[in-house]
Amino acid sequence: MMMRPRPLRQGDTIAIISPATTVREEYIDGAARLLKGAGYRVRVMPHAKGPADGTFAATAADRLADFTEAYLDPQVRAILCARGGYGCVHLIDSIPPQMLAADPKWVIGFSDVSALHAMMLHAGAMSLHAPMAKHLTTLGADNAYTRALLNALTTTADISYICAAHPLNRLGAADGQLRGGNLAVLNGLADTPYDILHVGSGTPTVLFIEDIAEKVYAVERMLTRLALSGSLQRAAGLIVGAFTEYTPDKNHSSMEEMIDRLLTRRGIDIPVSFGFPVGHTDINAALVEGAQCRLDVGSAEVKLTIYA
Repeated sequence: MMMRPRPLRQGDTIAIISPATTVREEYIDGAARLLKGAGYRVRVMPHAKGPADGTFAATAADRLADFTEAYLDPQVRAILCARGGYGCVHLIDSIPPQMLAADPKWVIGFSDVSALHAMMLHAGAMSLHAPMAKHLTTLGADNAYTRALLNALTTTADISYICAAHPLNRLGAADGQLRGGNLAVLNGLADTPYDILHVGSGTPTVLFIEDIAEKVYAVERMLTRLALSGSLQRAAGLIVGAFTEYTPDKNHSSMEEMIDRLLTRRGIDIPVSFGFPVGHTDINAALVEGAQCRLDVGSAEVKLTIYA
C-alpha cells in the first residue's frame, strides 16, 4: 500500500531545491515569498542558487546533498523543486528507498522531476506532480493552479478536476493507481527499478503523459515501446496532457492525432482523455502520484477524482 505524506499545516517548513538545471534566482525568491505568504516557513537549500556546474544548478554531489539534507530535516514537510530541465536522474540511485519511506514528505514538481516521482513511487511513497517556482512567481497566489497545488498539500478530502470533452476522447471509466509524468524522462527509465510506465497485470493503473519539444515520431516511438511491452494494453485508462513546442509532420497533423491513430492501430480500447490540463503550460493541475483515482471520460466532460 502506498504511503501518503501527511497534510501540511500552517507553520510547517517547505524546502526549495534545484535538483537539475539552473534556475533564475528571482523565481526561487518569488516562490519563497508566495509560500511564506501562504503561512509556511521556507528553507532555501544551500545550492539551490548555485554555484552552477555547466547547465546544472550545482554539482551532482551538491544537488544530492541538498535533497538529502532537506528530506532528513524533521521540520521539512515538503520539498519544492525549483525547476526541471535535466539532471534529476543523477540523484535517484544514490537516495535509499528506506530513507524515503521512513518519513514520507511531499516532493513537488514536474518535467525532469518526473524522475524523482518515479524514485518516490519505487520507495512506496506518493508525491505531487505540480507547478514549480516560475509558475508560483509569475502567476501568483490567485492563479487556479497555484491554489490547486496549495490545496493538494493540505487537504484530507478527494481532489477533483473537470475539463471539457475533446473530439478524440475515448469514452468510459477507469479506476486505478495514478502515475506518469514527462514521457521522455520516464521512457529513459525503462527496464530500471524506476520504470513507472510499466503496467503489470496485478495493479490497475491510470497513466498520464505530457512532454515538450519532442518530435511527433519520437513520441510515437516511445508509445510504440509501451504498446510492444503490453503496458498500454494493460493500463486501465490514459490521460494525455499537453504536448507543446513541436511541429506537425507530413504523417500527422497533431500529436493527439498520432496518439489516436496508434491506439486504433494497436487495438487498444481503454478510456482516454485528450487535452487534460497537465504539462508545460500555465494550466498544470496538481496530480498525486501513486494515489488511487477514477477517470470518467464522458461525452460532455472529463472528470478525474483523486482519492484521499
